[in-house]
Amino acid sequence: MHRVVVTGMGALSPIGNSLPDFWENLVNGVNGVTRITAFDPEILDVQIAAEVKGFDPKEHMDFKAARRMDRFAQFAVAAAGEAIRDSGLEITEENSENIGVMVNTGGGGIPTLTREVLNFHHKSPSRVSPFFIPMFASNMAACQVSIRFGIHGPIQASVAACAAGNQAFVDALRMLQLGEVDVMISGGTEAAMDPVSIAAFGNMGALSKRNDDPAHASRPFDKDRDGFVFGEGAGIMVLETEEHAKKRGARIYCELTGGAITGDAFHISAPLPGGSGAARAMKLALKSAKLNTEDVDYISAHGTSTPLNDVSETAAIKTVFGDYAYKLPTSSPKSMVGHLVGAAGAIGGLVSVMSIKDGVLPPTINHETPDPECDLDYVPNTAREHHVDVSIANAFGFGGQNVVAVFQRYDG
Repeated sequence: MHRVVVTGMGALSPIGNSLPDFWENLVNGVNGVTRITAFDPEILDVQIAAEVKGFDPKEHMDFKAARRMDRFAQFAVAAAGEAIRDSGLEITEENSENIGVMVNTGGGGIPTLTREVLNFHHKSPSRVSPFFIPMFASNMAACQVSIRFGIHGPIQASVAACAAGNQAFVDALRMLQLGEVDVMISGGTEAAMDPVSIAAFGNMGALSKRNDDPAHASRPFDKDRDGFVFGEGAGIMVLETEEHAKKRGARIYCELTGGAITGDAFHISAPLPGGSGAARAMKLALKSAKLNTEDVDYISAHGTSTPLNDVSETAAIKTVFGDYAYKLPTSSPKSMVGHLVGAAGAIGGLVSVMSIKDGVLPPTINHETPDPECDLDYVPNTAREHHVDVSIANAFGFGGQNVVAVFQRYDG
């Protein structure tokens, strides 16, 4: 089995359109939640979100290509470009067949779907874009990355709700371990900032309605949390076999040593009470990485800011780590970037890697009122210096999808 290392990363987020900007703002507790600007939200009960700001697709691809992509695919191409540049990987005709792409999403091109349905009903069938299907389809982020960078290896895309980004890392890990490819461009993307999506999540009761105070709306593990904040963005990693990375002299961030995927088999949206499905994913992930519970130094939590998820995840962590859970720092980037759905796990993975690299834990901001059921160390409100050798990233999705990835300091 090949060892797998992280050599490049790219990010698009509500608090920065590059990995350095995202990380600096995350560590400094910058909040990316504002009133929605993508459309007029006045008729909606929920009028706040965590939007990517100032993104210009023409900075990352030609104008014609950009017009034929939904925003979720544009995000993936931009973040993949940053990750590839960061890795120093040169993609050539000679090596392109041994490089693969796995970019997952939660919903695909939902804004394109909404727009073209309206064109059909309110204009005419002839006004439906001929590019509708290849813009909307969920595999198109991965395909567009392949096309943009000339990658001829396997192209894969899974729709795994809020666990999608993390699942991309775990599935890529397995392909690399087996030697099916040398490199995987892997992660998640989401850009469903659409009134129908906001209305649906709002009617479900899943979203925070703090329209008058967006900066304090996302508050994972806080007693006064009232729902998550919808977000958008992308996170991409370049993952390689150790042999390939060392042969080309790549800078190595860390190692991806394990991962696991489990199912709750319980409910279409609610987590399993007690978090046993999530706990099993953490246990299996650590087993696959050949690590003990007390080897873990930090958890990049799913931490959505919903009443049910935060209690369930806390219970799962206690089940796995026992008394050590109270000594184990755990924080949620969603307190600043909101819930990026298909990109959420990917962003969580980036946070895990950067915590190892920089020895800094980003805070869980807006943690003001302790919840008796959420009583762990959530790194409240202020970043913390902390040596990290092992970090795990949690991601749990609608339908009971649980995915955990394990990142570990590379020992050479």
